[in-house]
Amino acid sequence: MPGTCVVGLQWGDEAKGKLVDILTEQHEIVVRYAGGANAGHTVVSDGQTWKLSLIPSGILRNGVACVVTGGVVLDPAAVIKEIDGLESRGVTIAGKLLVSDRAHVVFPWHVAEDKLLDGSLSGGEPIGTTGRGIGPCYRDKVGRSLAIRLGDLYRPEFPAQLAHITALKAKLLGVEFDVAAIREQYRQYAERLRPFVCDTTSYLLDAVEAGRKVLFEGAQGALLDVDHGTYPFVTSSNSSGVGISNGSGVPGRWIERVIGVVKAYSTRVGGGPMPTEQDNAVGQRIRDRGNEYGTVTRRPRRCGWFDAVAARYTARLSGVDELAVMLLDVLSGFDELAICSAYMIDGRRVTQFPSHIDDVKRAEPVYEMLPGWHEELTGVRRYDDLPENARRYLARIGELLGRPVTVVSVGPDRAQTIFCDPAPKRHPWPRPQHPAPANA
Repeated sequence: MPGTCVVGLQWGDEAKGKLVDILTEQHEIVVRYAGGANAGHTVVSDGQTWKLSLIPSGILRNGVACVVTGGVVLDPAAVIKEIDGLESRGVTIAGKLLVSDRAHVVFPWHVAEDKLLDGSLSGGEPIGTTGRGIGPCYRDKVGRSLAIRLGDLYRPEFPAQLAHITALKAKLLGVEFDVAAIREQYRQYAERLRPFVCDTTSYLLDAVEAGRKVLFEGAQGALLDVDHGTYPFVTSSNSSGVGISNGSGVPGRWIERVIGVVKAYSTRVGGGPMPTEQDNAVGQRIRDRGNEYGTVTRRPRRCGWFDAVAARYTARLSGVDELAVMLLDVLSGFDELAICSAYMIDGRRVTQFPSHIDDVKRAEPVYEMLPGWHEELTGVRRYDDLPENARRYLARIGELLGRPVTVVSVGPDRAQTIFCDPAPKRHPWPRPQHPAPANA
């Protein structure tokens, strides 16, 4: 069984890129299966920082194929910019990158739609998109009639298809688009990307059936999953573990290991409820120590205490086998730390994450207080060398989520990663207490 998946269990930004980069050493293929240029992954190695959005984090390793599947929506300008940036720094792309001909393409009208619709929820609260056209591109993908896939750019009927869709979009949005300029621009994009475009679905099916080791790189976080997250404050794809197969085309039977990635605390970007948010000096302290500003947008992230109710839900949803706790070093210096182990909703204690956004908004966190530590962790390389209170904190996260913590990150560099050996005990899933229905 050749497949491993790294999936974020919070609202994204869990430092998945660092873990993918490290695990790439044990794999032959790294796969991005969902999302678009709205996903930002940061990898730090040998004093150099790499920021990636569309290209898998495994691109920094030699001898590894990096695949962008049909589950991703592709902004050609963004991926070409990434290619140019990597090549200018000596990273080889040729022969390593494969991009699906099934990937749907972002066009200028998608960006225009994104900006128009972001604040269109009832009450005017913005969803918090990056404004890069990702959601509207997915909307056209599902709607079918106005969608263009990457493979379409190489077909003789593309100019007529483009002219038809451009005219309809101009009418729908009340915006004029220069179809000739767009056609030429995307012709150039297509030629630049031609060496990388292929049928990645067949490639990956051949790979897993041949026993090759494949690493699937999740984008965003499971709480942003369009079907199972904090809807409507979500992304436009299945960003939890359930999205691996439909995004990549690889059946779940080939996935043998799922690693759930969490920060040692909670963060969120944009709108939507966040029960453990600390809009105070504590939150600002976490933000400053953790450099909690978006990789893609540089927006300040909302920060708060670790929410075990939400993370336990997404760990179950994603079929997680083990946990990676990232940015533990950020919490050094606190006298006490809080972990949310339950919610109070309308006077009732619950440990099941609510399915409706209104219930999440009313949720009041029930905290367990744990002693903190003042030692700096960035130089620690062995689990047993962590302060006792840091080990207690990690153990409690594992107990509440019902899965062992096998990886701990204490800094951004590859070397600042602790692998727990032997792995701590795997706990049974806790029996959740369910909230009352919203209309009860």
